[in-house]
Amino acid sequence: MALLDVFRALADPSRLRIVHLLREMELSVGEIAQVLGQSQPRVSRHIKVLVDAGLALKRREGSSIFLTCAPSLLAVPLFNLLDASAGAEGDHWTRADRARLAAVRADRSAAAERWFAAHATEWDKIRSLHVPEAEVEAVMAELLGRDLGRLVDIGTGTGRILELLAPAAHQAIGIDRSPEMLRLARTKLDGQKLGEQPVELRQGDINALQLPDASADTITLHQVLHFLPAPASAIAECARLLADGGQLLIVDFGPHEREELRVEHAHARLGFSDGQIRGWLGASGLDLVDTRTLEGGELTIKLWLAQPCLKRSKVKAA
Repeated sequence: MALLDVFRALADPSRLRIVHLLREMELSVGEIAQVLGQSQPRVSRHIKVLVDAGLALKRREGSSIFLTCAPSLLAVPLFNLLDASAGAEGDHWTRADRARLAAVRADRSAAAERWFAAHATEWDKIRSLHVPEAEVEAVMAELLGRDLGRLVDIGTGTGRILELLAPAAHQAIGIDRSPEMLRLARTKLDGQKLGEQPVELRQGDINALQLPDASADTITLHQVLHFLPAPASAIAECARLLADGGQLLIVDFGPHEREELRVEHAHARLGFSDGQIRGWLGASGLDLVDTRTLEGGELTIKLWLAQPCLKRSKVKAA
């Protein structure tokens, strides 16, 4: 019956076009309606059929609903069949949809450029206070290694850390509270995939992440902790997500006295000491296994690498 549902769902030309679009990139309902030239209510009815048949996944982000292809055992042979039937260039509908999809990408890029134009000064001011980001990223890659397994980047912002690390992961998820930031990340990561699986972006709160226990092999918190009023709670939530043998990398500022960052840029904490981080990690069942210090400006960048402690693993095994 599941196979019949799949073929019934694909029997409608509009739904077939939607599947082709979702294979290209994650799209909102409004963006799909824009490409198809149909009303949002009509598109929503098509989407319900695809979701019920297991061909698409939907998630809410603020007031918007986003769609992506659902991973399934049928996906690869089904997509191969669709590609073979359409030929290298696709039919006239596919070609027209790709052209309109380019307009959606252009709209996203324009929105990203407007946001950065409005905020570039404050970003550049903070960057000028510490070593170049390229140096930080090189140390991150060195500490984490080449096989990241299931990667979760919390506070993903513009998606730069996913762009850097996702190629070394089997699955990659970026989470941020801000819909504006997620729109920027979506523009940056447009078209990037891990095999058949695209990088996934979700809206969420770091203190209550909608992910199961032990579902991540690698977690990154890059320049996030200093914005949080309760860092210990965030680290505890990371510990809940981290599988045994996994790794958590925190990148943030060492202690400093730049009070204007609190006033002008909403920094809740003026950096962290090794002792603070070690204490919060230990309280959450994590061991601090490596630290790095990058000096070269008015602000010091610190990197803390943690893993689940042996005691936690033994308790689970018992």
